[in-house]
Amino acid sequence: MGYLVLVRHGQARTFEQDSDQLSPLGEEQARTLGQYWQRHGTRFDEIHAGALVRQRRTAELAGAEIAEWPAVQTNPALNEYDSVGITQRLIPALAERDERFRALLADFEAHKHAPDRNRYFQKMFEVVVGVWLNGELEVEGVESWARFSARVRNALKDILATEGSGRRVAVFTSGGVIGLAVQTALNAPDRTALELNWRVQNCSLTEFTFSRSRLSLDSFNTIPHLDDPRLRTYR
Repeated sequence: MGYLVLVRHGQARTFEQDSDQLSPLGEEQARTLGQYWQRHGTRFDEIHAGALVRQRRTAELAGAEIAEWPAVQTNPALNEYDSVGITQRLIPALAERDERFRALLADFEAHKHAPDRNRYFQKMFEVVVGVWLNGELEVEGVESWARFSARVRNALKDILATEGSGRRVAVFTSGGVIGLAVQTALNAPDRTALELNWRVQNCSLTEFTFSRSRLSLDSFNTIPHLDDPRLRTYR
């Protein structure tokens, strides 16, 4: 059996104009993970990462702390779902036709710069992502749930199908991909993928064992390397 660990990227610069960058705290989370793996003698045969800056940078910083680190294989199929498209295109489209959602959006906009803005954003974003998942509203230029789930499953299938027994593989990706991988392993409803996504902590580890035809969940969303509470974040 092989070993697969999916690593969520470190904290990004959410709500900033260029959000696809790690924050200083996110960079510290990534380095801390690498130091943890180095102390425990953890080694990998393969390293994969999505093409997003926050994913690749997390892999780079973690790997810089480890004596033996394979070259990172970048694969855009491991990118997060199209949150930018959802934010810029789907949210306005839904607000035009749904009065209750429009109120949630207005509430978030009113608290956009407040310390507790994450709470208002989450209430609004969960609704629009639920609409996206159910295919209730599709907007040109926004990747659908069906296309997102297909590309992620195909990427994982390709990794599992590679020859070699007992392979140890690390994948640096995002919460939506991790939620989908867990949902796939458990054969759970699609909605489960998003419900899990909301709980994935920055730089957390979700572990699986695998063969060419089977993916089995061992652990979800663990952070043994982030023993400092200051380093524990969700967004």
